[in-house]
Amino acid sequence: MAHRELIENLIKSGHLKTRRIINAFKKIDRKDFVPDDLEEEAYVNAPLPIGWGQTVSQPLTVAFMIELLKPEKGNKILDIGAGSGWQTAILAEIVGKKGKVFGMEILESLAEFGKTNVEKYDFIKKGRIEFIHGNAQDGLPEEAPFDRIIAAASANAIPEAWKKQLKVAGRIVAPVGSSVMLLIKKSESDFQEFENPGFAFVPFIPASSELEPDWKKHFKKPQENV
Repeated sequence: MAHRELIENLIKSGHLKTRRIINAFKKIDRKDFVPDDLEEEAYVNAPLPIGWGQTVSQPLTVAFMIELLKPEKGNKILDIGAGSGWQTAILAEIVGKKGKVFGMEILESLAEFGKTNVEKYDFIKKGRIEFIHGNAQDGLPEEAPFDRIIAAASANAIPEAWKKQLKVAGRIVAPVGSSVMLLIKKSESDFQEFENPGFAFVPFIPASSELEPDWKKHFKKPQENV
């Protein structure tokens, strides 16, 4: 399957609907965010392992969650569990020159891998992505408030810190158990919640892991001006 076919299938299935999101999926190639030995599987609609017990999410799931998030140009977004950086790069393409995405990843080597991947699109150089190694349990208070918050790992509940760091009228899209939750902030203390069951995610990691192998021997070097 080719990149174009993957996008077309996501459109036909109804998971990709919004023009700016579709255009971002077309621009950001999933193959740039997977290990070398999985490049031939990059366009399969399935999660793929990227090391350290983590995955680059299934394209269907990424499309579904970004459509729920409804990112807009100029948004400031917190992307929790940024991993390979694929979703982070898609969001950066959507928010444009005046927006910014903060990608947080608790595993240091995986954060380094994700940063290397998004650099292929010059997003860090352009100031549209900041990739951060850190625990996102408490969000990113020094950069709050955010227009949107999205997470790629499943927790038992959405942390209160994330809710506090969201602007009124902002959206949080995050897994809780096997459901994708959408929270819309109506006021400082009032949220509208929607549950979408039937998904599977890696668990949210509450503390730093000691599993930090030499990632550079597993992945390709960044390309310039892709």
